[in-house]
Amino acid sequence: MAGDKQILIFSDAGGTGRSYHADLNAVNRRRRSHYLLEAGWRADNAIQGLGRSHRTNQASAPIFRPVTTNVRGEHRFISTIARRLDSLGALTRGQRQTGGNGIFDTKDNLESEYAEYALYELFKQIYQGRFAQVPLGTFEQMTGLSLTSHEGGMKIDLPPLRQFLNRLLALKIGMQNLIFERFELLLSQQIETAKAQGIFEVGVETLRAERFTVASIESVYTHPGTGSVTNYLKIERTQKTDIKTAVEAVELATNYQGRLMVNSKSGSAAVCIPTHSIFDDQGGVIPRVLLVRPQKETRVPVDKLKSSNWKQVLTDEFVVAWSKEVEELPKFTIDYIHLVTGILLPIWKVLPQQNSRVFRLQLSNGEKVLGRVVNAENIRQVAEQLGMKNKLLSPEELISLVLNERYSEQLPGGVTLRSSSIASERRIELVNALSLADRLVAVGCFTEIIQWKKRVFIPANSKAASILAAVIEILG
Repeated sequence: MAGDKQILIFSDAGGTGRSYHADLNAVNRRRRSHYLLEAGWRADNAIQGLGRSHRTNQASAPIFRPVTTNVRGEHRFISTIARRLDSLGALTRGQRQTGGNGIFDTKDNLESEYAEYALYELFKQIYQGRFAQVPLGTFEQMTGLSLTSHEGGMKIDLPPLRQFLNRLLALKIGMQNLIFERFELLLSQQIETAKAQGIFEVGVETLRAERFTVASIESVYTHPGTGSVTNYLKIERTQKTDIKTAVEAVELATNYQGRLMVNSKSGSAAVCIPTHSIFDDQGGVIPRVLLVRPQKETRVPVDKLKSSNWKQVLTDEFVVAWSKEVEELPKFTIDYIHLVTGILLPIWKVLPQQNSRVFRLQLSNGEKVLGRVVNAENIRQVAEQLGMKNKLLSPEELISLVLNERYSEQLPGGVTLRSSSIASERRIELVNALSLADRLVAVGCFTEIIQWKKRVFIPANSKAASILAAVIEILG
């Protein structure tokens, strides 16, 4: 604390009652880097240790760095402390992600529901012979875990997750790493799928943005006994656009073995870097790459990338294309959040059951809001059941959903608005609209012949919402 020493090592014995943080009253106010070498098995001890360098009256918060070796089985110990910290956060603060101070990733918890799904898929691949490096008989002999029932089929009551993780620790490191790597890839695949579907469960999520304002509010239910009210809020969220500069993009490619790419058709730029693979239905590995764009990231199978219009270019050409795209992007983006707040238990069954996310946010007027999220595509159904009328999505919301969540909407006149992928490019398509093609083109749409069929699209740019509004007016 006096600045005489730059490195401090302490164990459980030094993890209670002492302060090692960047105290404003201390000589050494430099930011601490706290390396967690051995998390141990007790969450309360871990929090005590982490709390030595993260306390009130500090100049800056520390950087926490959990340390593991390349022995994959060691993740088992990190998993235990991550799970217990999550549980402790749920008990002490009412939200799971606060217990671990944000130092653990979702994939660090090897005992979550997503890990259960991943383990079932791993067992299925081993039993069906889709994990060639680990035959069924070899796996059962090495681990002592039986996957085969007395009738000869795959067991219904498969070995539990914790038993599987503990048995893997007894294997030779090479085999241990091989099985853990497959298990962790399957876990990443489960989490990625849940996030893409908008059903990833992390407890209460605190949202932050430049501005939250209430676009509309409507009382939808009043409890007959207590008079408590349930409200539907449509909240407009204004966010500063997170845009990577050309310099940051080139640096990203340098640090992560990336390639600089430009789409020869659209002129868009992207950094192509390696990412984790996924598995197909036969257990085969599908290699993928991560395409980092100025404002978003997408994962693409390697074979699709090779057949697309993305081509590797030199730095100068890449910087020009990237900078041009950045200049055309808006500095702020506006979207909408749909919340049901107030008393929820009496109407819980009315709300969509596949997604139970809860958001906390603070409005521009200082008022704090806590509510159950209703995805925009479910608003129409929920509105009808709660007695709300004419709660249709705005053109801006529809465009955002179609582009970002592959949402489809039935428009008047039997026309469907949907997301389509053309040569790895995300487009906004109007299906069954050919009879009105001339009128639609006149308001900004365009047509293209693909595989001998004429199709109608809305340009995926800043004018998309206004063009969609004109299309809806034409359709009546």
